[in-house]
Amino acid sequence: MKALQFHVTVPQFIAAKSLRAVFGNQVFYKGPVRTVRIVDIPEPEIPSEDWVKIKTVYCGFCGSDLNLILLHDSPTASPFTSFPCITGHEIVGEIVKAGSGVRNFSAGDRVALNPVLGCSARGITPPCVGCRNGRAGNCENTAKGNLPPGMFIGITSGMNGGFAPYLVAHKSQLHKIPEGLDLESAAMTEPVSVALQAVFDNMPSGNERILVIGGGVIGNLIIQSIRYLSPDCHISVIEPSPFAAELGLSLGANEVIDSGKVYQTAAKICGATVYKPMIGKEILMGGFHRIYDTVGNSATLNLGMRLLSVMGVLSVVGIAGDVKLDLTPLWLKLQTVKGVYAYGRVTYQGEDLHVFDVALQLLQQKKIRADILVTHRFRLEEYEQMIQVNLNKGRHRAVKTVVSFAR
Repeated sequence: MKALQFHVTVPQFIAAKSLRAVFGNQVFYKGPVRTVRIVDIPEPEIPSEDWVKIKTVYCGFCGSDLNLILLHDSPTASPFTSFPCITGHEIVGEIVKAGSGVRNFSAGDRVALNPVLGCSARGITPPCVGCRNGRAGNCENTAKGNLPPGMFIGITSGMNGGFAPYLVAHKSQLHKIPEGLDLESAAMTEPVSVALQAVFDNMPSGNERILVIGGGVIGNLIIQSIRYLSPDCHISVIEPSPFAAELGLSLGANEVIDSGKVYQTAAKICGATVYKPMIGKEILMGGFHRIYDTVGNSATLNLGMRLLSVMGVLSVVGIAGDVKLDLTPLWLKLQTVKGVYAYGRVTYQGEDLHVFDVALQLLQQKKIRADILVTHRFRLEEYEQMIQVNLNKGRHRAVKTVVSFAR
């Protein structure tokens, strides 16, 4: 079967990074040092009775997929990945074969796939502290067990990801799609879960003032999640793309802050005071109670800390590499900077649920509108065009792009 494979070697890494200065980002997906290509691989079979085989219907293209292809990821994560790998982790499909150890799921079931490969999927007992606490995405053993290194499906050489017509999954990764929810909307379950988990881990209350930095897919879904879970909050967003900004306003944000007038506008919204140091950027006293940074680079993190209130909490949702921070706001304002990654179990309406199941409920009830975020669909063979669209989302009015195996 055809699949989209990522692979990089050290010489290839050096060559691609060097050639990018001359030829641009196309060197990563076109030409002799490309990091991705279509390959032929065998159709997978379930490795044991606790696994299922799935026919892929949709697989979303994530910002982390783009970062992987463009070699933007920090080398610090490299021990927890293995190459070559078949990419794609935002997966929905239909079970075509279930092992005898799989309960409550059978052939014909439509499922959304939690891609994380924690202790359970790796056959490791007793489970690590992350898995024991319902956060398998933060498993300590993602380079151990009966699978090659890989934090999740799509970055391990041991099993293929969703940019292929078939894949296998462990029973711990399965979530049944409710009746009435179409599969294209359900393809957003994984990014919705990312956004919901970020909010559950830094839950606003009352009429707090909230700032979301970045109004792309995850930023938009965080806006929607906050508006549903804590409806009285005041939500501001910083987003340079007019299209994404308008979408954020239509789905729950109170206003978009002009990136050229951030400090003055934030001070007015929060009733804060702007102070100008002898050298460098301004800083607020007062500010936003909670900030969700979906970009996560040096500029946005420093900005967020300067806009955050005393004892405020900043969630680092965007995955970046090395950053340089001025820590003065951290100690001056007793701030908390909180890491955000993956998803797990949460308490929702008095029940202990996996956040994937909460996401599926909210998608079915249209409390979160993910359907209108899927703007572009591609065949697997059109992956170069899909990458180009993701590199120029504003021009293409793109939000979420998916690979479809349904046509």
